[in-house]
Amino acid sequence: MVSLICTLRHHTDEVTCCAFSPSLLATSSGDKTLRVYTTADFSELPFSPLRGHGYGVHCCCFSSCGSFLLSCSTDGSVIVWSAETGEVKATLEHPGRSPLRVCALAPDSSLLLAGACDGTAALWDFRSKTLRRCATISEASVVACCFSPCAQMFVTGCTRGDLKLWDAYTSLLHAEKDAHDLGVTCCCFAPQFIVSKFSSFATTAVEIHLKIKYETSAAFIGFTSGQTAPVLSCAFSSDGEWVVSGTSWLPVVCFAGRKLPGHSGLLLTDWSEDDVQTWLRDEGLVELVGVFKANNIDGPELSQLNKETAAELGIDGYSYERESIESWIRGKNKTSPMTNLPLQTTLLTPNRSLKMAITRWKSNQELRVAEHLITKAD
Repeated sequence: MVSLICTLRHHTDEVTCCAFSPSLLATSSGDKTLRVYTTADFSELPFSPLRGHGYGVHCCCFSSCGSFLLSCSTDGSVIVWSAETGEVKATLEHPGRSPLRVCALAPDSSLLLAGACDGTAALWDFRSKTLRRCATISEASVVACCFSPCAQMFVTGCTRGDLKLWDAYTSLLHAEKDAHDLGVTCCCFAPQFIVSKFSSFATTAVEIHLKIKYETSAAFIGFTSGQTAPVLSCAFSSDGEWVVSGTSWLPVVCFAGRKLPGHSGLLLTDWSEDDVQTWLRDEGLVELVGVFKANNIDGPELSQLNKETAAELGIDGYSYERESIESWIRGKNKTSPMTNLPLQTTLLTPNRSLKMAITRWKSNQELRVAEHLITKAD
């Protein structure tokens, strides 16, 4: 089982990333800071928080030895920190000064990768801190990347929801379009790796759940259910025992347990009707249990559920202004305002994905203004 260890509430803006070293946990935030905790008791270290970026910090990661902590920001820079003292060791800038959304360091500390808002990825030789290549790899902002445990490949994700697999020379090996409907926000490999297969691979999107995939067949292992807001970041601990996630509602949530998500430990497509009903109860959707039971919804059918098929079950699936839909229900209307079909339940679920999309749109407008001011100042 996955169990909650603790919740950390020190950041004053959304948590954008979280990363483990063998003994530390680091988190980054839109509040321009990084915070560093010991995994012994998750207390904050004396030199934390780390301040050095001029704008929000989008990503952080440790070197495999745990000696260095890296972060990237809207200011277009990657800062290399000492994980022992919090001292700045180096600052690397994107060639086009494009805002950086994500960074990753190869497990052998040979390469440093950073993805930018203009769809480019910059690749540095980490030991010499020299730029090897900066290439356009996406038509949308590159917001997620990670190296394989062997350091010979890396994965990138963009705001359009695409995932791409590259070799260390930025040659495309595989592409999976629309892997996430609402865009990828984070991706990471588990430590174990088998040649000719991919290891366990976790990705997050602007959704409430963290998805764990086994890339051999691109099948879902399952979901975690400790988050109450859109998941923006995820990370495995070095031994694969823990997975941590950060959300747009500030807290960092840490899960423990080698058997990651899934109520039965099975793939979602192997869930029985009872597994689905148990999941609904655990998610606080008790009112839907009867509907799903009456329609014999099992794992395979749940994985194919969309707005149209949900409507057939009497689940509306549309978003409304809360006051308006509550007024509609109080008026004794038992049909959907959009489909005019009978509603089997009047349970309302907050659309945090939509709220997050609006928040990100506003943030992007602020970024454009900031970029314009920086360009004008130059």
